[in-house]
Amino acid sequence: MLDANIKGQLKAYMEKLQHSIELVAAYDDSAKSQELKELLDELEPMSDKISLRTEDSADVRRPSFAINRVGTDIGVRFAGIPMGHEFTSLVLALLQVGGHPSKASQDVIEQIQELDGEFEFETYYSLSCQNCPDVVQALNLMSVLNPKVKHTSIDGALFQDEVEKRQVMAVPSVYMNGEPWGQGRMTLEEIVARLDTNAGAKEAEKINQKGNFEVLIIGGGPAGASAAIYAARKGIPTAIAAERFGGQVSDTMGIENLISVPYTEGPKLVAAMEQHVNEYEVDIMNMQRAEKLIPAAQTGGLHEVRLANGGSLKARTVILSTGARWRQMGVPGEEEYRNKGVAYCPHCDGPLFKGKRVAVIGGGNSGVEAAIDLAGIVGHVTLIEFGADMRADDVLQKKLRSLKNVEIITSGQTTEITGADGKVNGLVYTDRNTGESHQVTLEGVFVQIGLVPNTEWLKGDIELSQHGEIIVNDRNETSIPGVFAAGDATTVPYKQIVISMGEGSKAALSAFDFLIRNSAE
Repeated sequence: MLDANIKGQLKAYMEKLQHSIELVAAYDDSAKSQELKELLDELEPMSDKISLRTEDSADVRRPSFAINRVGTDIGVRFAGIPMGHEFTSLVLALLQVGGHPSKASQDVIEQIQELDGEFEFETYYSLSCQNCPDVVQALNLMSVLNPKVKHTSIDGALFQDEVEKRQVMAVPSVYMNGEPWGQGRMTLEEIVARLDTNAGAKEAEKINQKGNFEVLIIGGGPAGASAAIYAARKGIPTAIAAERFGGQVSDTMGIENLISVPYTEGPKLVAAMEQHVNEYEVDIMNMQRAEKLIPAAQTGGLHEVRLANGGSLKARTVILSTGARWRQMGVPGEEEYRNKGVAYCPHCDGPLFKGKRVAVIGGGNSGVEAAIDLAGIVGHVTLIEFGADMRADDVLQKKLRSLKNVEIITSGQTTEITGADGKVNGLVYTDRNTGESHQVTLEGVFVQIGLVPNTEWLKGDIELSQHGEIIVNDRNETSIPGVFAAGDATTVPYKQIVISMGEGSKAALSAFDFLIRNSAE
């Protein structure tokens, strides 16, 4: 099942095991069980610290397997075959159950170990979901560090009966003690913060004890990361405060237009950006949502940014790089059926709609790419474009039109998402040429209609365009001296990763120029 190169790498990793581990397998008569058996049979001989046995209990999912530390109650369970994006989760689980230390900060490790209660987590994932591994790996690590935390990760495509019964229509979907607990990408820190009710206050206290910075960057996407690197290289105290490092890039699957990198994926690019930033003395404060900008009383003075948790940061220059989020249609039913058939990430949630009928709203590059990807998974795709023509690149349109299970509707305005029994069963659109209304029966709707800048918190404090974008000039200066902006949150056209990186570096250079021209009082 594993090629020779992968086997060689795995065997080298297994040399890092410090404790004996036992693989406990639960099979049935399915082909997937046979695949799992092949995988586990290949893993067992990779270390004399690994043993393998089968499980007779009727209370476990099949096919599944547990990874247990021998002589303890430490372990994790995978229901399914963790390949694809989850293969790294399997490798980390083997290592961490086997005693190899994680790279999590000591503060977070201690926070996990101090959690009190009984936490039985189940995570539904899909093998094509690039966001799922973060959640799976975080909960696996927590179950290794604290025996009161248990975790089973479940391949939703393999356990369709469960998915249908629990109405799981978006991944990752996390259940705790049998009840829905969370959906979407979550970092280890975010999960721990939700469980530790005092986390926000403790973090605010730590932040309030920090000194002043020369450059404070709000947002950790491509613009924020490049700004941090350029600022730190000038030798000035620099910090990033971000809701999640990487921003929307973390939710992006294939990236083929980043110059000199023919192909990469969002999570890989985010990891590389963070590694690059960490090569410099940049204070990265993750999970920090900015709520208020208080401009300096005089040019060259200290700006203040107040955070949602009560913390406050001050700096002589601020670079706003808060990015953007997926635009919603704003029609009846969209919010009601969000994650119950209405989705925004085709790569993540597409496998949950295998063989079903779905619609893609939007005929730009994102929409057409989503329709092409989904056509290989679902039964039928209906693409609805508001304009008279699709706006995607010609090569994408040609590919889409070649697919037999795709219908393209132009001049169509979606007016309602319909549903029953808590999930989507169709949509209504109006033909903008004739005014006629049409009903489409389907099980999923993927919305791909552009972006909204994350700037609501800045209204009234800084000049914004009619679309809510931060107005900047060619030096990334805003309406407030000493406050700069870069990336998708600004009026700079063409929302692309490579452009955001360039704008971030330019904003940092402009901030540095401002600092040397406006000495501190």
